[in-house]
Amino acid sequence: MADLLPIQTGSGDLGIQLGVIGLYLVVALGVGLLAYRVTSREAEDYYLASRSMGTVVLLFTTFATLLSAFTFFGGPDLAFNAGPEWILVMGLMDGILFAILWYVIGYKQWLVGRTQGYVTLGEMLGDRFGSTGLRALVAGISLFWLFPYVMLQQMGAGEALVGLTDGMIPYWAGAALITVFMIIYVVLAGLRGVAWTDTIQGLFMLTVTWAAVAWVLVAVGGPGAATSALAQNNPDFLALGGGEGSFDLFTLSGGGLYSAKWMISSAVTIAFGVAMFPQINQRFFVAKSDRVLKRSFALWPVLVVLLFVPAFMLGSWAQGLGVTVPEGGNVVPALLNEYTPVWFAALVIAGAMAAMMSSSDSMLLSGSSYLTRDIYRPLVDPAASSQREGWVARFGVVAFAVIAFVASLFRPGSLVTVGDTAFGGYAQLALPVIVALYWSGTNRNGMIAGLVGSQAFYLAHVFSPAIADLLGLGGGLPATYLGWDFALYGMALGLLLTVAVSAFTSPSAAENSTRFTDGLRAD
Repeated sequence: MADLLPIQTGSGDLGIQLGVIGLYLVVALGVGLLAYRVTSREAEDYYLASRSMGTVVLLFTTFATLLSAFTFFGGPDLAFNAGPEWILVMGLMDGILFAILWYVIGYKQWLVGRTQGYVTLGEMLGDRFGSTGLRALVAGISLFWLFPYVMLQQMGAGEALVGLTDGMIPYWAGAALITVFMIIYVVLAGLRGVAWTDTIQGLFMLTVTWAAVAWVLVAVGGPGAATSALAQNNPDFLALGGGEGSFDLFTLSGGGLYSAKWMISSAVTIAFGVAMFPQINQRFFVAKSDRVLKRSFALWPVLVVLLFVPAFMLGSWAQGLGVTVPEGGNVVPALLNEYTPVWFAALVIAGAMAAMMSSSDSMLLSGSSYLTRDIYRPLVDPAASSQREGWVARFGVVAFAVIAFVASLFRPGSLVTVGDTAFGGYAQLALPVIVALYWSGTNRNGMIAGLVGSQAFYLAHVFSPAIADLLGLGGGLPATYLGWDFALYGMALGLLLTVAVSAFTSPSAAENSTRFTDGLRAD
C-alpha cells in the first residue's frame, strides 16, 4: 500500500501551531469586544440580543453552539474505534429529530416568550404554574447537567492540543486555555457577540472540515483508496450492525456496538436532550419573526449532514489508514498531522477549539441567566439591583468554569461517555415541558412529579455502578432494559407521572394556564 503513505511526518512546528491557534482565538475575542460596545446591560439584550436574530445568524449560532468536543473529537473517535455508523445517529437521525422538536417545542415557546417576555425556561414554567420552587427546580436541574458538558469542552481542548503537538503541550494546558477564554468572552460579549462569532465559526468549520477531507483524500489517492484500505484492514467497519453479524430491521437486533436499539436510544436522547440544553433552549426565544424560526429548523438537517458526515468519515478512514493516536489524544489531530501541512492541521484544530469555545461561552451565558434570574433573585435577594445581579452572574460564571476545569483534570470517562450522560439528563426534562406547553390540564403537582421522578430514576442509574463499587456490591442497576437504554425509561416515567398526577390532583390558585394560550401571535 505504498500509495497510502503519509505525505509528511506530522512532527510539526510548535511555534506555527500555537501561532495559528492564538491568532484565531484573538480574532474571535475581537468580535466579542465589538459586540460588547453595542450591547446594553438590559437582560433581554444581554441574554437574548433583544429577540432580533435573522435566519442566518439564528441557524448558525444554534449550529455552532452544538459544534463541541463531542462533535469534533468524540464522534470521530467513536467512528475510529467502532465504524462510521455513528453518522446515522448524529448526521441523519438527530438532524431530523431535532428539527421536528425545534418546531414542536421551539415555535410554541417562541410565541409564549414573545408575548410574556420570558428569558429562561424556568421563568416561563414558574410563571405558568405560579411556583418559585418549580422555577428553581428547572434551573437547578439545568445547571447540574450543564456542568459535565462544560467539562466536556475543556477535556476536548486539552486532548486536541495533545494530539496536535504529539504531547508537547500537556492536557491541562489546553483545558486551561479554553477555560480562561470562555470566562473573558462571557463576561464581555453577551448573546450578540456569541451569535456573531458563532456564525463566523460555523461557516469556517464547514469550510475547513471539507477542505480537510479533500486534502486527506488527495494524499491517499481518493475516496476509493481510503475506503479500500478500510475494507482491507477493518472489513467489519463496513457491515451495518457494528461488524458482528447482520442487523435485523424487524426485530431491531444486531451485533456489535451499533445495534439498532442502541442507535435509536442514542438518537432520541441526544435530540430531546439538545432541545432542553439551556444554551439551545434560550435560542427558541430570540428569532425576530416566525418566518425566521421556520426557515431555520427547515435548513437544520442539511447543515447537520454537511458537517457530521465528513467529520465522522475522517475518523473511519483513519482506522483503515493505520493512523496512530497518541496517548490522551484524538484521531482527527493525529490524522491531520500525518496527511496535511502543519499550518493547516493547526488551523483546523484552532477552529475546533473555537467551536468548543462557542459551546462553552453559550453554556456559561445561559447558565448565568438561570442562576441569577431563577435562583438568586427569587430565592436569595428579590430586591437585588441590576448591578448586583450582574456581579452575581459574573462570579457564577468564573466559579462554574473553574470548578469544571478542576473536574476535567481527573478525566471522568471518554468524551462520548461524558457527553451522552449530559444529553440523557437533559432529555428527562423534555416530555414534561412538551405536555405543559400543549395540555392546559397540566398542573404544578404533575410537573414536579414528572421532573423529580424521571431525574431520580436517571441519576440512580448513572451513579449506581460507582455506588455499588464503593459499597463492594458490584454491578449496580442495568444500563438497558430489553435492549433499550435506561434514559428512555426515565423519559417515559416522567411523561407518565406528569400526566397521571396532573389528572388526579387539582391545580393551585396561583396557576394560570392562559399564559400558554391567550394572546399568542406570530406577527
